[in-house]
Amino acid sequence: MPRIGKITWMLYTGALVSLGCAAQAPVVHPAQVSPVEKGDWHIGINGDEITIRAGMLERRIGIRRNNLVTQQLSVNGKNLLAGPGGEVSLTLYRASPNREPGGIEPGSPAAESLATFFELRGGSIAAGSRYDDVERGNPNAVGWVEPVALRGTDWGRRFGKVNVVRSTPQPGVTRLNVRRRADEQTAWQGVSVTMTYEIYDGYPVIRKWVTITNNGMDWLKIADLVVDDIQLAEAYRRPTPLTPSERGAGASVVAFGDELSATGVIAVSEAPSATRLIREDGGVGYNPTYFEWVIGPAESFTSEPAFLYAYDGPVERTLSGVSTPMARAVERPYQRFLRERLIRPEPVGFSSMVPLWCTWSNFASAIDAAVVREQANLAAQAGFATVQLDAGWAETDELQHWLVGGTTPDPKKFPDFSATARYVKDKGLHFGVWVSTYRNPNYSKDFEALPEAASVPTLHRSTPPLQRGGNPEGDEVAMSFSGPWRRYYANDLVRLRDVYGVRYVKQDLSSIQFGDIARGHESRTIRESLLRSLRGLLSAQDLIHEQAPDVTLQISHEVYWGTPGAPADMAVLKHADLFHIPRNDLSGIVRMRPVEAFWKVNADSLRGALYAGAYNARTRLFAHRGLPLDRLEYYAAATVNVNGSLTPQVQDRQVASWLMGRPQVYAGDLSSLTPENIRVYRQRFDEIRRLHREYGIYHYFQYSGVPEPTDTDWHWWGKLNDDGYGAVVVLRGSEGAGRRAINIPWVAAERRYAVTGLLSGKRFGTLTGAALRKGALDLALPTMSQEILELAPAE
Repeated sequence: MPRIGKITWMLYTGALVSLGCAAQAPVVHPAQVSPVEKGDWHIGINGDEITIRAGMLERRIGIRRNNLVTQQLSVNGKNLLAGPGGEVSLTLYRASPNREPGGIEPGSPAAESLATFFELRGGSIAAGSRYDDVERGNPNAVGWVEPVALRGTDWGRRFGKVNVVRSTPQPGVTRLNVRRRADEQTAWQGVSVTMTYEIYDGYPVIRKWVTITNNGMDWLKIADLVVDDIQLAEAYRRPTPLTPSERGAGASVVAFGDELSATGVIAVSEAPSATRLIREDGGVGYNPTYFEWVIGPAESFTSEPAFLYAYDGPVERTLSGVSTPMARAVERPYQRFLRERLIRPEPVGFSSMVPLWCTWSNFASAIDAAVVREQANLAAQAGFATVQLDAGWAETDELQHWLVGGTTPDPKKFPDFSATARYVKDKGLHFGVWVSTYRNPNYSKDFEALPEAASVPTLHRSTPPLQRGGNPEGDEVAMSFSGPWRRYYANDLVRLRDVYGVRYVKQDLSSIQFGDIARGHESRTIRESLLRSLRGLLSAQDLIHEQAPDVTLQISHEVYWGTPGAPADMAVLKHADLFHIPRNDLSGIVRMRPVEAFWKVNADSLRGALYAGAYNARTRLFAHRGLPLDRLEYYAAATVNVNGSLTPQVQDRQVASWLMGRPQVYAGDLSSLTPENIRVYRQRFDEIRRLHREYGIYHYFQYSGVPEPTDTDWHWWGKLNDDGYGAVVVLRGSEGAGRRAINIPWVAAERRYAVTGLLSGKRFGTLTGAALRKGALDLALPTMSQEILELAPAE
């Protein structure tokens, strides 16, 4: 984006802001502005001061007596800091004796199992305690002595001259490397710390990461690492989590700002799962409970990046709510930045994969060739795009007590798995499978190739003893992503694509939260293995994508940390295509068995649960609005009709609710559907696909200036592209007025829109954007019903 002179203008979150005269700025809606902001993007070096400017966001770093301090972090000239920021802080330890820490031999007393899969179902690991126990029980561990806490404000005593290098690694990106080397006269000689900053033309973003290099003689450990050690002023510390904090994992996206959310920054950590930490004062780094890293001579550690995205502008009261600059930034330019610069591009044919139907909810592992053929035939009639086989398609142990967890089809259930795959594909459906990261050492081919591929300490996915007859060979064990098995795993999934035409892979179940310190694997300490294993899991996605770019890879919350697992974050979407957010929802389903017509189940009760499941989907997706919602899966819209529980109105509720992102995951016994159910699904899915073809609706989500999700009153949201065309989804809950003026703040005022109700078939005529913003659209809905409004070009 070219600059337009010394006096520049920035188009941002609905406000046209002149530098120095923001208060008088007229309001311009995002649909009217260019795809990126206009302004000044540069990194200036002037003696002992560095200025990093990304549009409205500016960071000034001072170099004083070889200390490095962020003196100011400002948004449109408003300083957000409580005081000078320390840039980076960490603690360094020396190994005693000075040698590489060693792992644990499989089979040794120290490798004794920490837990079983079933014990984990109740919750997460106790914070930190077991990690210390493992280290104390490891005969190959070392001690860590002489801790030294380092912070940018006082590094000058140990670190020498600051070296600064500016570069342009790619068009539109400016980078700054600021390197500190330990003074040769200190005991830390050979250690250097490099802080890297990047800005991106058109976006008010400053991104940062840290590299710590050991060119000395000692083995060192890094702990307490804060990548961006700033402290926001009290006036700008009001937090709005834009992803959840759950199961020991903090939010990966948190907006900080003033009381009105008019001015502030969105703080984002790209560290995976529970290893990250975003502090209450805005500092971003690693959770000390789950992070440490060992660096030997000639080794280095590079952190995951963190970044700040600025927002600023007027707070606007609308007909039905309040539109804040923070919300407008999140839904438009911030999301555009994520897609253009950060998250993984969509795989080949990604949009054609939805909606997907999964076997799990009613069949569990009781699937075979006949079940899959029956369900695939019905799925094709109902307009589904993908059939995904969940647990149960791969072979079991010889006693049929438990799953081996590999990728070899069960020969009893699927005597010709290739024929089953062909049948699904011949119906015009994509073919998907579930895979686990547990394997049985007595049966899995993985152990024939890599006998020591399991994590140590061992985690068993055990069948309860009474079910397996006391047979220890019924146990599966967790495999390690911090060793060579991750490459075997990646190549094996590529094989599924080549042999069976698998286009979608759901990856499930892990023990990453328990760590891996097996002898011969990469981790030196149990805490270090947490980040190493998460990085290994993510790098496996890259290996698969390199060889099979048309395969859609889904990571579940359970593979990403434990069972149950962590919420979605920025890190995972840089490598995987989809994330299966917690929790699994089985609302309205008679569980884990095919539906029988003679079941005496109250239809009204099930119908209420189906409505509740749709509401759960909306609230869970909304809680993740700091991420692209079309890259998240919420399990699952129930395709189950028992005694009339699934009505067309409920089906419309499902379609509308999951359309906050994409209409991704459905599950249940399709044989329970009536012909009317099948017709309604087909009609709605075809309509949604058309909307995406014409307007790209999956890629958009607007929520500013309208009510938030509720199941009692009205609420609505937008799926409108940058021209304001697409869909607006409107739902009425169990209460509220029978009619409601629907304001649509996200359209262009001067454009004319043809408005049609796709569920009702009603034509609302042609309305201007200005009228739609003011609530000229008057809609009547019965309780617990919905409408999908298409906004098309009037011409």
